[in-house]
Amino acid sequence: MQKNALLSVSDKSGLVPFAKALVEQHGYRLLSTGGTAKLLEQEGIPVTEVSDYTGFPEMMEGRVKTLHPKIHGGLLARRDKEDHMAAAAEHGIEMIDLVVVNLYPFEETVAKPDVTFELAIENIDIGGPSMLRSAAKNHASVSVVVDAADYDRVLAAMGDEAALLKLRRELALKVFQRTSSYDGAIAAYLEAQVAEAPDLGEISGIPAKLDLQLPQVQSLRYGENPHQKAALYGNFFDCFEQLQGKELSFNNIIDITAATYLIGEFQKPTVAILKHTNPCGVASAETLVEAWEQAFVTDQQAPFGGIIVVNQTMDADLAAIISKIFCEVIIAPDFTPAAREIFAKKKNLRLMTVKGSLPADSLQEMRSVVGGVLMQDRDTMPDRPSDWKIVSKRQPSDEEMRAMIFGWNVVKHVKSNAIVYAGCERTLGVGAGQMSRVDSSKIAVWKAGEAGLPLEGSIVASDAFFPFADGLIAAAEAGAVAAIQPGGSVRDDEVIAAADERNMVMVFTGKRHFKH
Repeated sequence: MQKNALLSVSDKSGLVPFAKALVEQHGYRLLSTGGTAKLLEQEGIPVTEVSDYTGFPEMMEGRVKTLHPKIHGGLLARRDKEDHMAAAAEHGIEMIDLVVVNLYPFEETVAKPDVTFELAIENIDIGGPSMLRSAAKNHASVSVVVDAADYDRVLAAMGDEAALLKLRRELALKVFQRTSSYDGAIAAYLEAQVAEAPDLGEISGIPAKLDLQLPQVQSLRYGENPHQKAALYGNFFDCFEQLQGKELSFNNIIDITAATYLIGEFQKPTVAILKHTNPCGVASAETLVEAWEQAFVTDQQAPFGGIIVVNQTMDADLAAIISKIFCEVIIAPDFTPAAREIFAKKKNLRLMTVKGSLPADSLQEMRSVVGGVLMQDRDTMPDRPSDWKIVSKRQPSDEEMRAMIFGWNVVKHVKSNAIVYAGCERTLGVGAGQMSRVDSSKIAVWKAGEAGLPLEGSIVASDAFFPFADGLIAAAEAGAVAAIQPGGSVRDDEVIAAADERNMVMVFTGKRHFKH
């Protein structure tokens, strides 16, 4: 009996050698459509157009071509049922033993900033999912391939019925995972179009229903601790490339994400050092080496086993300095060949590059909770100093304002309660994650003292309002001459009065930056 394979793909990677093997080694007749058929013909591979097979012309700009009983009957007919096979014979329906389909690139299309609604709708595949689902339902008899990475596996299993059946079950599962993800992407897009978007600039809305289908891309050695199992899902490696070093750990991945979000706040050459997602030292300067020197001095213990991120190509000068200390991960847009050569001597050091801008889904973040997940827009709404209010009697100098802008950009990435002492484009002391804002301030002052960095003339940034004047007074006693905070406390007047008594500048931003 003639074996038939139906091939219709958008992504044609690896298709030609696979198709040749089907014909030359396994005796398949190939059925195909459109661009796939043209490619096979150009490569000299025998192919039959679906419209010639069905006797029904392709029409409506290709919308109707595979939705035909001779296609779906050949996919769905159970070979072990006489009435199925008799009906197929009566209507001239041949069995289709293999389907290779990948879908119109809907997700890629709607991710483009200039996509129109009409173009998005045209990229909703109908025939492809229908064929995939028919073949996957009848996987006892039909092999179905939705991923080019499986071509070699299918060829290898042919001739071994037990192996092929086992593989078919895996491939059928993969099909339903893919079609579920595809439908979810379409629903999410349409929901975003229909919903009344809040006035939040570029931040997207929150879906009424959350459907997730994320492929496992890496099984991790363990989670936060060695006794916890873990895996990575999604498209993390579409955003980053690992150039060298040990396999990324669960904690590395979380730290890399935090570091990438932080460094995105800055335009000038900037270095940030993080530990357990908290920035320990951040500085901007005319060169990365200068920025490193100022960031490193903030906390010379933190880089040990920490994460270092920069926003420009790292050259050999900085690489030579950093190579003298132990850190887990270094992230940069790129590394010069000379820098790569220096770091290559540290085999376990993980070097990561960032692949362009972050995808749209990075605008939102999720956390698991008992019985579900929380979703929120990421804290990306731009802070505009022109919207801030100077509530103190004294006005800030230009240098004080630059320091407050810098400190405000850093403090939003520090775990609450967060306090950052800063100078002009550099951190001086960071206090993170304490139960009391005063305690966070004390830690930041202590860290600055340990580093030998005087706080006289510094600014203090607080991620939330000072509930009492005591936190502001403590900052003034440490040497701060200006404070930036959201404002909004019932005791704002007391805090402002305490600032005025000490001739401090006080700026209210009107925006809180809690990070739990």
